[in-house]
Amino acid sequence: MSKVRVGMIGTGGIAGWHARQLLELPEAQIAALADISAANRSAFADKYGLRDVAHFDRYEDMLEQAELDAVVICSPHTLHFRQAFDALDKGLHVLIEKPMTCSSAEAEALIRKADEAGKVLQVSYQRHFQPQFLYIKDTIASGGIGRLTSVTASLYQDWRQLASGTWRQDPALSGGGFLMDSGSHIIDVLLWTTGLTPVDVKPQLQKHGAPVELDTFTSIRFAEGVLAGLNLVGYAPCWHETFVFCGEDGAIFYDNGKISLRRHKQEPIVPELPEPTTNQDKSFVDAILGRHEVLVPGEFALKVVKLSEMIYQAAGYSPEADAGAK
Repeated sequence: MSKVRVGMIGTGGIAGWHARQLLELPEAQIAALADISAANRSAFADKYGLRDVAHFDRYEDMLEQAELDAVVICSPHTLHFRQAFDALDKGLHVLIEKPMTCSSAEAEALIRKADEAGKVLQVSYQRHFQPQFLYIKDTIASGGIGRLTSVTASLYQDWRQLASGTWRQDPALSGGGFLMDSGSHIIDVLLWTTGLTPVDVKPQLQKHGAPVELDTFTSIRFAEGVLAGLNLVGYAPCWHETFVFCGEDGAIFYDNGKISLRRHKQEPIVPELPEPTTNQDKSFVDAILGRHEVLVPGEFALKVVKLSEMIYQAAGYSPEADAGAK
């Protein structure tokens, strides 16, 4: 194919990030837009010069009528499974925003469908392409801090304030609260950089009167003997993201994009990091064109879904029950 023709399902929020990255690629073309909101679709088209591409109210009509090779799914979480399944059923490659799905059963069904269709299924976890997190992953894998002993992963965000009144705090559309939304990125980093296998979780959740959970504090035990603390605080005044990976020979500290490697009684090492060479959308297009394997496959994203599911179940929390209570 001369260009990978992409249809956008959903034109709000994160869709703009994908549009900017796709428009930078000579091998890609945004060929159609689908969004139930005509106003959102129109504003998106105006901003990114897509007024002349095909516009659809219903994604099903786009899949039937537009000439496409792939879709990028930027819709509310509980819609991901059906939309991705339908796109794969039409023989299209799929890049799906996080979380992949809201249940492990749905995630497994999508993986099977992609395998049957022989199509790329990639999940949009952008930290896999960022030099800071690649450094962390590589340093742990190469033994740079010795055998891992513990991990602390924390995210604070003014999510209650920013997402109030939006679909993100509507359990019927979000499939959960802060853990399912922004927290999915932190769970991704925790599992991807370490390769650890969670076997037991002990969570505490707090809703603070919101329709979904805002704060989650979870102790995690891994099969490899490592312990972790996962702290996701959606009721905070600002964004602040931290990770600490402790090993027998040192530790890696990440604080809002800044990294240092510390060893006992030694000066901190601040690594020189390269510039990023790819991103979610470029890697998706490159995988479609056979230039490399899928860098964030459904099989990995399933692990994130499973841990999220474990935490909710251990806490006795049911987003489905919240959705039914609305």
